[in-house]
Amino acid sequence: MLRNGLEPWHLLIVALVVIMVFGSKKLPDMARSLGKSARILKSEAKAMKTESGAQPTAPEHP
Repeated sequence: MLRNGLEPWHLLIVALVVIMVFGSKKLPDMARSLGKSARILKSEAKAMKTESGAQPTAPEHP
């Protein structure tokens, strides 16, 4: 039944259903919200990386 996997027209149908369900008014707000979330995640990951890099590490050999 699904031997060929996803084809481009499958994705088109899914996109059309999403547009019909959520409507054209909510989609830009959802995209904006997703973008803000991605920026927050990126900044938090960068802060964690710099924070862990600033801490001194103990030497491995005594």
